[in-house]
Amino acid sequence: MLGAFLAGLLVVGVAFLLPGGGNAPTPPLAPQPPAQAPQARPAQAMPQAPSKPLPRLAIVVDDLGYEPSRDAEWLKLPARLTVAVIPFGPSSRKVAESARARGWGVILHVPMEPEAAASDRTERFRIRRGMSAEEMESLLTRMTEELPQATGASNHMGSAVTSDPEAMATYASVLGKKGLYLLDSVTTPKSVAPEAARRAGIPSARRDVFLDADMSPADMIRQWERALSIAREKGAAVLICHGRSETLRMMAELIPRLKNENVQAVTLDELLSGTGTQG
Repeated sequence: MLGAFLAGLLVVGVAFLLPGGGNAPTPPLAPQPPAQAPQARPAQAMPQAPSKPLPRLAIVVDDLGYEPSRDAEWLKLPARLTVAVIPFGPSSRKVAESARARGWGVILHVPMEPEAAASDRTERFRIRRGMSAEEMESLLTRMTEELPQATGASNHMGSAVTSDPEAMATYASVLGKKGLYLLDSVTTPKSVAPEAARRAGIPSARRDVFLDADMSPADMIRQWERALSIAREKGAAVLICHGRSETLRMMAELIPRLKNENVQAVTLDELLSGTGTQG
């Protein structure tokens, strides 16, 4: 009996020494999926600052309409220009039609009485001091019928008229009736044209630079640079040049430089309305 008792103790001790300590075996843990790295949030685009508008330059070519071959050469320049066409010339209608077809600006270049006597082919149809509103309107009606593409009017000569408050009040009023804006060529520092336009409630612009008052190439380049400087400073500038052969050759060199200068050529209509394509 003693031997049987000792044998029983031995069996129980062995059982407790085995893994599990005599308890039921623990079921194996279920396999866990591998840990996933946290997903990065999609990068958000940084807000872009609005691009600054390019400086704008309206180039107005005066005195077209009387030299058909030369007028045609102006229309080949690679920029959006505004042609100021004197009515009743041999190429007036053609240059206005062609310029408008290209998307260029067209304005009447209205002959006006100068302070000093001047003789040219416009003497028979000049705006003069002392004209009645009916006389002035009749003359401008003939001009707009000749050049229906025109959306504005500038003065050819005209220092006597543009410095006369009464004459300019009448003139601006007639332009308003015809839906035309006014460009002051500033042929005299005494011009009252901008004030007359304001009182008549019509859009107006004022010439900033004459390119070719002096015909030397060096001076024309200086005036060009001055126009670009004004455009950069103020956001816009109006440059007037004349339809001369020397000026045409110079502009053919200068206009292609606008892209590298980051200055945008626009028509006068675009300048006044604030429209135009950047680039």
